[in-house]
Amino acid sequence: MEFGYIISGFAVGMLVGITGVGGGSLMTPLLVFLFGFKPAIAVGTDLLYAAITKTGGVFVHHKSHKSVDWRVVSWMSLGSLPSAVATIFLIKHLIKIEKDITGLITFTLGVALILTAIAVLIRSFLTRKKIREIEDSVISSGRFKKMQIPATIFTGIILGLLVTISSVGAGALGTLAILFLYPKMSTLKVVGTDLAHAIPLTAVAGFGHWSLGHVNFALLGTLLIGSLPGIWVGSHLSVKIPEKVLRPMLATLLLIIGLKFVLA
Repeated sequence: MEFGYIISGFAVGMLVGITGVGGGSLMTPLLVFLFGFKPAIAVGTDLLYAAITKTGGVFVHHKSHKSVDWRVVSWMSLGSLPSAVATIFLIKHLIKIEKDITGLITFTLGVALILTAIAVLIRSFLTRKKIREIEDSVISSGRFKKMQIPATIFTGIILGLLVTISSVGAGALGTLAILFLYPKMSTLKVVGTDLAHAIPLTAVAGFGHWSLGHVNFALLGTLLIGSLPGIWVGSHLSVKIPEKVLRPMLATLLLIIGLKFVLA
């Protein structure tokens, strides 16, 4: 069984490095359906797993590719981190009044997976439609400039809520939001920026779940043995592997899993 955790960690870590998608979207369903963990434990463990594995990916993107825009990261974090903390307090309150949170987590996870599948397909369409050019300043001019930063912060709030409940959304939904908000940012930079934002978000949410007893550290350690090499390999392959085949397959898989959670 532990060997299965290592292989799963490597596969998911590599997908995160290549596509910026696949951390919570694949690991949490794997832990629930394949390995039989409770949804709350799967979510809490996966959040800390994601925080650690994505740190490796950001190191490659920042040092090797120079593909992280730290201003966008800070604006999104301004919304997502307080939202994550507030969501943890909400979950804690529901537990305190003896409300069953399994149904909430399962349904939210399903919805998040379906949204992620749609986001993956839309993102593939947007990145193929035209050649994207890196701009020196990500701030637009004119009327849109006034709304760009507030819209980024609001996006962070939504991601903070969704990721904390389900551990899903920091990848595909985050990158899709950045693609819409910053249309001249290169695809590689979008992935790097989203990975960098996901680190503090998943860390805060993960530590929050830890305080609720929703983290299995033995499982976490085993997953990391496979995932750290996986994300290193994937991040280096991200500039070489074409996405036109991989992304539709990933989107289809996420859609099927999401529907299974929603209809369960």
